[in-house]
Amino acid sequence: MLNKYARAFFTRVLTPFAAFLLRRGVSPDAVTLIGTAGVVAGALVFFPRGEFFWGTVVITLFVFSDLVDGNMARQAGISSRWGAFLDSTLDRVADGAIFGGFALWYAGNGDDNVLCAVALFCLAAGQVVSYTKARGEAIGLPVAVNGLVERAERLVISLVAAGLAGLHAFGVPGIQVLLPVALWVVAVGSLVTLIQRVVTVRREAIEADGPAGQGAAS
Repeated sequence: MLNKYARAFFTRVLTPFAAFLLRRGVSPDAVTLIGTAGVVAGALVFFPRGEFFWGTVVITLFVFSDLVDGNMARQAGISSRWGAFLDSTLDRVADGAIFGGFALWYAGNGDDNVLCAVALFCLAAGQVVSYTKARGEAIGLPVAVNGLVERAERLVISLVAAGLAGLHAFGVPGIQVLLPVALWVVAVGSLVTLIQRVVTVRREAIEADGPAGQGAAS
């Protein structure tokens, strides 16, 4: 749901900036690559050291590239399968870096193996949730469900909580508990979303294949 409405809002807001970059000769692919590099750097440089506020600030500055590059491609009339593939692939890299950064913190100075495992589950579940939709569509199914927690929800919940938790370093007491709560919420929500998509794909596959399609393919 956030993905639907937030994209529409920020697309309108970022359209002038996208047009500016096009006039300067910047390509959509370059924006995709730079944005991903910025997110990865913010996550893997700051988060493992527990600097959640500044890490979130850096990531937020670059995460909007995911909207800018597509906007640029549409304005220039150069949307392509390659651009869509690159964008989707690097989204997975950025997501992995964010939750990997959380996991590294809890495996190190954060000293909490349970939360490290939860962060790793969020990382893996996010990748699999995206894969189920892509794989279902690749075999010709509509996968007519979004699910409880999509990519936008995962990022918003995690980054808002991380940014606020980072205020603990500035003397705000007790606020660091928000990040563990957010990771648990994302983990449970991702699991629910995964189940929703698997159930949907199974139903659509049975409807498409008929009774013979109820068996498992090898």
